[in-house]
Amino acid sequence: MTLATELQRWGRWFLPGLAVLLAILALFPIWATGYGVRVMLQLFMWIALAQSWNLISGLTGYVSFGHVAFFGMGAYTTGILVTRGMPWPLAALAGGAMAVVLAFVIGWPCLRLKGPYFAIAMLGLNEVLRVAASYFEGLTGGGLGLSLPRLDASVRIYYAMGLVALAVTGLTHAIVTSRFGLRLMTIREDEVAAEAMGIDTFRYKIYAFLLSAVAPGIVGGLAARDMGYIEPISVFPLLTTITMIVMVLFGGKGTIWGPVLGAVILFTFQELVWAHFPHAHQVLLGAIIITVVLAMPRGILGVLQQKYSLPRTV
Repeated sequence: MTLATELQRWGRWFLPGLAVLLAILALFPIWATGYGVRVMLQLFMWIALAQSWNLISGLTGYVSFGHVAFFGMGAYTTGILVTRGMPWPLAALAGGAMAVVLAFVIGWPCLRLKGPYFAIAMLGLNEVLRVAASYFEGLTGGGLGLSLPRLDASVRIYYAMGLVALAVTGLTHAIVTSRFGLRLMTIREDEVAAEAMGIDTFRYKIYAFLLSAVAPGIVGGLAARDMGYIEPISVFPLLTTITMIVMVLFGGKGTIWGPVLGAVILFTFQELVWAHFPHAHQVLLGAIIITVVLAMPRGILGVLQQKYSLPRTV
């Protein structure tokens, strides 16, 4: 029996298995420790962030080196609104909305750029927002940061973060299996040919960019509420974007489950390294980036799709 046949056979059990997994995750806070809940909360956050980066960079090929800007925008929007009395669920949704507004403002001029120029523009956006958050002390607290009212809501934030991760994964599935997703992937393969075929490439790129900004804005707000304190250096770190990229590349860019697989494996690896080799964390992460780029440029699922002709809906 070939591996492809075996995977197709196991595919029949995919939906029941997924339902069981979701049920286990829903009941997890009942018996888990506080540390376990926080670890899973962070895993959900990374799944959502990796999937959001995949929506623009994995499907269109426009690499974003500043996607954490949307995370920071959501964090500060939520933090400011919470300190003014707004309930944190509504404040987190407002953070997602502000991230979409930011994506439209920056995407309208920058998505007309090609090659590395878009990546550099996104990197510059992140630095501009970080400096702005440090400058407007009256609104953001400046370099001293912003303290949110104390709140013990880790379990509720766990469910909210899990819902966002599930929603963005479902959105990825809907896009990849639609004509919209096919046009995005056509842009990724050859944008000039896509334009020649009559595809309005700029419009589709804007749509993908706006969709990719929603989840980082919301999870940034949820993370801010969970931490209770934010500062520019903690919500606009370049390392967060790099981690998103590595997770997507490791699992398989442009796929549905690749970012999930990459987030689960690399987050687990990160936790183990931090626990046993805290000073080697950066070195090992760099080694993974080099290994993935050289040995598996299509990621784990990308390799399986190419070798065993698996459907792109994986």
